[in-house]
Amino acid sequence: MQAQTISTSPLDILQTIGGFGWGILTVLLIMSVISIGIMVNRYRYFQRAKKQSAEFAEKTRELMIQGRVDDALTESTHYGHSHLARVYAAVIGDYIGMREHGREALENTMRRAADRETVDVVQELKRGLSGLASIGATAPFVGLFGTVIGIMNAFFGMAKAGTGGFAAVAGGTAEALVNTAFGLFVALPAVWAFNYFLSRVERFSVEMSNTGSELVDYFLKRDLVRSGDDIARASGER
Repeated sequence: MQAQTISTSPLDILQTIGGFGWGILTVLLIMSVISIGIMVNRYRYFQRAKKQSAEFAEKTRELMIQGRVDDALTESTHYGHSHLARVYAAVIGDYIGMREHGREALENTMRRAADRETVDVVQELKRGLSGLASIGATAPFVGLFGTVIGIMNAFFGMAKAGTGGFAAVAGGTAEALVNTAFGLFVALPAVWAFNYFLSRVERFSVEMSNTGSELVDYFLKRDLVRSGDDIARASGER
């Protein structure tokens, strides 16, 4: 008896997949499209934030050295995607509103403003990352579900037809495992991208935290110098 020839071509295997298997592949394809969309969106957002923050830091350095706080606040409004500009705007805004209310109140207000804005920006940076995590975690199981159902159908078909053998089992298993392979193909890039973007969020968070602390120290020193000048001026008038 001549041995049955089984095609191992990916195209031939795809052509033998049943309706349920194609349904699972369609779900995985949708998950893949969503995952790629999130990756592109976050990458562009992070690159824009990095570029604008570098430009903002360069332009405001001289303004802060010269004490032109109001100009620095105005400049921050021109960089809507800069995480550093948002921290600057929050701290400077509270400094302008609270600089006449005492040193301790001024310090507490500015630190809370910096922390609050950092939390808000981090939440915006993380937008969509939960979707990547969910796709990375569930895609292999979706594919495995299709594989299990496919293998079950292969065995049921063999039992109903009264035929069997290694060739029949191998063919049905190969068809069913396509779902698992595609699930892993969808999941791995999503997991890699999630870890990459999360590390960038943590880096941005550290930058905002350091910037907030530096700004608070800057304004406290500025307020201290101004108070000293006022005392010296008052003593001179006497």
